[in-house]
Amino acid sequence: MPLEPAGATPSAYAYPLLVKQLLHSARATAGGQEIVYRDRQRHSYRQFFERLNRLANALAGLGVGPGSTVAVMDWDSHRYLECFFAVPMMGAILQTVNVRLTPEQILYTLNHAQADVVLVNAEFFPILAAIAPRLTTVRRFVLIEDAPADAPPPVDFAGEYEALLAAASPDYDFPDFDENAKATTFYTTGTTGLPKGVYFSHRQLVLHTLAVAAGLGGATGQGRLDRDDVYMPITPMFHVHAWGLPYVATLLGLKQVYPGRYVPETLLKLVRDEGVTFSHCVPTILHMLLVHPL
Repeated sequence: MPLEPAGATPSAYAYPLLVKQLLHSARATAGGQEIVYRDRQRHSYRQFFERLNRLANALAGLGVGPGSTVAVMDWDSHRYLECFFAVPMMGAILQTVNVRLTPEQILYTLNHAQADVVLVNAEFFPILAAIAPRLTTVRRFVLIEDAPADAPPPVDFAGEYEALLAAASPDYDFPDFDENAKATTFYTTGTTGLPKGVYFSHRQLVLHTLAVAAGLGGATGQGRLDRDDVYMPITPMFHVHAWGLPYVATLLGLKQVYPGRYVPETLLKLVRDEGVTFSHCVPTILHMLLVHPL
């Protein structure tokens, strides 16, 4: 914890701007709200909060602690949202792996970030098989699996994500610590040379979330975001935290919909069936949706 400034009121609480503070409002007002993953999983915020505790305990059981780096290779999912919160709330660092990079670039980012544990969707077994022998710091792997994999696992997994959560305790005490601690890291694309690593602190993420919530909440017409909206990202969660909107949506207690891999038919069906009203994407993806015949 930082030292109190000279002249501070004795009774004042040195309130650190930590990612866990973004949960207070939703915990108080949106416990019954939904988080949806494709047509595969649907649970409430109340269950989401419990799953954060279970994930933290499962990761702690794999040796994750303050300063550890936990890397995630997954499509947009409820699991990714849980990692957005639980990993940094433990004092560890979340690495959002850009699965669109080449295997050699992914290998470089994992080694450069000194990843300790990697959560891997079975869809990325070919990439993992190509790079696993050259990973220099990774100690454990966790399997993410929506359906049985077509190929044998290329590494020994410590367990499957849902099974590890089911076996973990639902109670975890997320501590206070310095708000300037590293919370997340990701790597740039489209630049000269190797991908460049960028870190975000808890303070930066909290201030960004509050600023975006205020900006969108105060907008008029197009771009306005309020408590009645249904949110679905169409900017990958590995790309600058999907522009930080999952943090904003959770702060506001919105219904959230996570589409997995970006398949036009799936995205459009989720928009229709789940009542999605707010999203964000690049023009190429928007064009892909607009011209789809569904």
